[in-house]
Amino acid sequence: MQNPAANHTWLRRAFPFLHWINELRDGKTLRADLIAGITVALVLVPQSMAYAQLAGLPAYYGLYAAFLPPMVAALFGSSRQLATGPVAVVSLLTAAALEPIAASGSSGYVAYAITLSLLVGLFQLSLGLLRLGVVVNFLSHPVIVGFTNAAAIIIATSQLDKIFGVRAEKATHHYETVWNTIVATAHDIHWPTFAMAVGAFVIMIALKRVSPRIPNVLIAVALSTFLSWFIGFERVQTVTLEQIASEAVQEVVRDEATLKREIPAIDRAVAEAEKKYRDTLARFGTDDSRTLLAQHAFDTLKLKRERRIKTVRADIEELKKNRFEYVPGANDAPGKYYLRGHLPDGAVSDGRVWRIRSVDGEQLAMNGGGNVVGSIPQGLPSLALPKFDLGVILQLLSAAITISLIGFMEAISIAKAMATKTRHRLDANQELIGQGVGNIVGSLSLSYPTSGSFSRSAVNLSAGAATGFSSVITGVIVVVTLLWLTPLLYHLPQATLAAVIMMAVVGLINVSAVKHAWQANRQDGIVAVVSFVLTLAFAPHLDKGILVGAGLALVLYLYRTMQPRVALLARHADGTLRDAEVFGLKACDNIAMVRFDGSLYFANTSYFEDKIQERVATKPDLRFIIVVGDGINQVDATGEEMLAHLTERLHAAGIEVLFTGLKKQVMDMLVRTGLYERLGAGAFFRTDEQALDYAWKKLGNDHEADCPLNVVCPVTVAK
Repeated sequence: MQNPAANHTWLRRAFPFLHWINELRDGKTLRADLIAGITVALVLVPQSMAYAQLAGLPAYYGLYAAFLPPMVAALFGSSRQLATGPVAVVSLLTAAALEPIAASGSSGYVAYAITLSLLVGLFQLSLGLLRLGVVVNFLSHPVIVGFTNAAAIIIATSQLDKIFGVRAEKATHHYETVWNTIVATAHDIHWPTFAMAVGAFVIMIALKRVSPRIPNVLIAVALSTFLSWFIGFERVQTVTLEQIASEAVQEVVRDEATLKREIPAIDRAVAEAEKKYRDTLARFGTDDSRTLLAQHAFDTLKLKRERRIKTVRADIEELKKNRFEYVPGANDAPGKYYLRGHLPDGAVSDGRVWRIRSVDGEQLAMNGGGNVVGSIPQGLPSLALPKFDLGVILQLLSAAITISLIGFMEAISIAKAMATKTRHRLDANQELIGQGVGNIVGSLSLSYPTSGSFSRSAVNLSAGAATGFSSVITGVIVVVTLLWLTPLLYHLPQATLAAVIMMAVVGLINVSAVKHAWQANRQDGIVAVVSFVLTLAFAPHLDKGILVGAGLALVLYLYRTMQPRVALLARHADGTLRDAEVFGLKACDNIAMVRFDGSLYFANTSYFEDKIQERVATKPDLRFIIVVGDGINQVDATGEEMLAHLTERLHAAGIEVLFTGLKKQVMDMLVRTGLYERLGAGAFFRTDEQALDYAWKKLGNDHEADCPLNVVCPVTVAK
């Protein structure tokens, strides 16, 4: 017969929300969660759109990532107040992972982002189910501090083109892109866009100073959206190719239109070549000349297709850097667009600077104002499985692991802080499960990777959230926005979203944390600085900075454990045994009492042995070596082998080795290997004083009259 109590416990583990769902019967708790959920939603809606933009996705994909992941993570996670959804660092990592393999905002890019969310979720869920949440400890605090500070700078500077309304060429390294943006700004700043961004900054900063409880982000977004609509901030005209007075521009656009018409036929040819190659491979094997010829034909066609598409897309991107002046036509005739500086004599432009926004066949969308979010599909995204492509999965795997660990560290750090304040139990592995399931379910609804948010979690807690139901309410508000409010967001300036991002990442910059790491341990300070510098240098390949920082932290840790402190003890004035070198005390000639501060394993056994041999070489009258083992947590096979040989050699030299304060796990190992039996029970003591008494009794009258292990013997310094 099954135990009902056991079933109840299992259900609560599988569905953590059962821990708090009954609390919602209390009207006070329900009301608090309703208020907190609505409050967080007021921040989440504009923030999610801004972060989607940071991730290289259309803004509305932020809303897709803001309704299911927060609900699911709250239901299956351990924290009651953690607000999950799009966050700055994960959005930046997403862009860094996807930009090398697809054009930002393209359908392929979106598909990869959704696949990445699934991979992140599966990895986090696996870690949680296997109770492996401890793996995040391999990313040390100094590494995260250095990375986070660098990421904040990268995030902020990545928004400069949107703040100034310029188009800058993307380079291999982020710092080169920033320089290109600065150069473009010096020559081509769009003042209305810059003014819109400054206005958003002023509103958010001013309202935050008045009261942190005011939804400053929402108000800034609402006011700038209204102003954008009122003044006609976006000026878009759809024009025919004949209205562009430049043969070079017309040639590039026609080439792109031709490619669009040819693509279906090219794709069919590539598919046929691939089928022929696979059929030939199946019939004749890999080494047959017919298979090699079929493979060559397939590879050649595929390469030609990729090169053709890449060349045309590059030409279109180059085209978008051009600036035009518009001359209205007379008597309702279509106007003409001339490259800036190439107006015919006597022609008068409308005073605006126009840019090519998009190209569709032989029609162009010309933009003479600022960039806005634009049309957002009304309604909820359709549920569908992400496309599975083994090649893409392998490309994204390392990025998925990095995002999983960084995202979870961000989530668990704020969750721990809130759990301490609210005195609720937090299970890191359950939180991993919650974040993982949230990302998996999110990928089914076109979401990109999400994590726990510092800022929104703080808002959730301060607004009085008592249970995870507050995040469910937040998700419901986002659903309402998607169903009925998206038309209101059309005129939201992208410059405002860039300002929202920059305001959000200011809180990530924490120079004092780097300084604190340096003060605590010089090596940790070096790790933080190296992680910071390399993350900036390698950007947009952020994973390299993290990996090098984590590798350096591990190397320095191993270096520290290879040479732990080996202290020679003597009697201090307070009656205790202290480090003779630190406190300026003499050492005993007959007895060397040595304390080893670390586990004894393969990397430091030689170091320990050398230190003992030094004592033997400098003390010709040495009769006893007492190893104080209360700092030894573990001894591996190499350590045990070294102890066996060392004690054997010392005994042969007339020196007896004693051990004090060894921990149970160390004693158990010595018993299992037989070393305890070979040395004898008389070589092991519970306390230092017991070992000293034994040694003094054996020495009898041969030991020093004023033994530094018995009386205080300061080192006298010659004048």
